[in-house]
Amino acid sequence: MNERPPWIVNLADAGETIDRAERLPFRFLFEHGTLQAGVYLPGARDNQQPHNRDEAYIVMAGSGEVLVNGTRTRFATGDFIFVPAMAEHRFENYTSELALWVVFYGPEGGE
Repeated sequence: MNERPPWIVNLADAGETIDRAERLPFRFLFEHGTLQAGVYLPGARDNQQPHNRDEAYIVMAGSGEVLVNGTRTRFATGDFIFVPAMAEHRFENYTSELALWVVFYGPEGGE
């Protein structure tokens, strides 16, 4: 079978290279213009800091709570989560299998 084109990416492409014990267990897998997409596999604690661009998370596996600018909300597999640029955010009380697509896009400061 032909090799996959660079515009098709799968969790397995990153999952084997990410150690959940890293301070920030994340890898970019695709970049085009201002778009950057990757996989985030948080370990025991989500150590993220605010980012200077808008971002979106797509929950591939797991569930828990996400805190964005002081608002706590439950999430589960299949959910889409938007976080505006510079927003304080983190995942809490999540299941051990939590796996997220992360998409950064647009200019610094957000759209």
